[in-house]
Amino acid sequence: MPESIDSPPSPTDQDHCWLTRSPQAPARARRVLRAFLRTVRDGERFVGTGELLLSELVTNALVHGTRRGQLIRVGLEVDGELLWISVEDASGVPPQLRVTAEEESGRGLQLVDTLAEKWGWGPRDGIGVGKRVWCSCAPDPAVR
Repeated sequence: MPESIDSPPSPTDQDHCWLTRSPQAPARARRVLRAFLRTVRDGERFVGTGELLLSELVTNALVHGTRRGQLIRVGLEVDGELLWISVEDASGVPPQLRVTAEEESGRGLQLVDTLAEKWGWGPRDGIGVGKRVWCSCAPDPAVR
C-alpha cells in the first residue's frame, strides 16, 4: 500500500527530464538515471533497483497516464541514503495496486510495492491536471 506522504523530502542531488510518449521512454529514462547516478557520490549503489523501479513507473505512465502529444516528467533525487524517483503524467486517475497474479498486466505497482522502501502518489505541483507517483530506493548493500 502506498505511504500517506504526498511527496519525498528535499534532496541534496537532483535532476529531471521530460519524456515523449513512446515505447522508447523507459529505456531513455534508464539512460538518464545512469547518467545522473554517475554524478552522485556512490550513485552506482542505486542503479539495479533504481532502473527497475523507474522502468515500472514510466511504463505505467505510458500505458495509463498519457495520450499522444502529452509528456511525462521524471524526477531523480538522492539524499545520501535513498534514491527518490518521481514520474508525473497528465492523468488524475490514482495508481491501482493489483493483488491478483492471474492478470497478464498490472503487476508493475506490485513490484514497486515490493522493492521500494516507500511509495505514494499525489497531485502534480503547480499544475492543475495529472499526478505524481514516487518511490524511494535503498542502496544495494552488495555494491560498494
